[in-house]
Amino acid sequence: QVQLVESGGGLVQAGGSLRLACAASGLTFSNYVTGWFRQAPGKEREFVAAIKSGGTTSYADSVKGRFTISRDNAKNTVHLQMNNLKPEDTAIYSCATLSTDSVRQGASYKYWGQGTQVTVSS
Repeated sequence: QVQLVESGGGLVQAGGSLRLACAASGLTFSNYVTGWFRQAPGKEREFVAAIKSGGTTSYADSVKGRFTISRDNAKNTVHLQMNNLKPEDTAIYSCATLSTDSVRQGASYKYWGQGTQVTVSS
């Protein structure tokens, strides 16, 4: 049974930083693509970042240069370091893994975590 558990969300002022973690059980992250997505109230879920099994990363234009996705193979955990946060980054952030198609499409991922709330105040 595969489980993904996110942590690290919270309330932060604009310009601040947060580091999200996604821990997996029942699956080895290094074998698959893992992505982060977010959904703000009243908006559709959007791609944030992804890391492939080989370590290649990709980012949404809105977070490029501010967010960094990384993987700790020893801990089977994927991190999302978020710097210079903006109020528009406020959303529920979810990790997902085992994509069978485009890494930017949420529908292509098989397993999802429950999400963690990130709130950025102005």
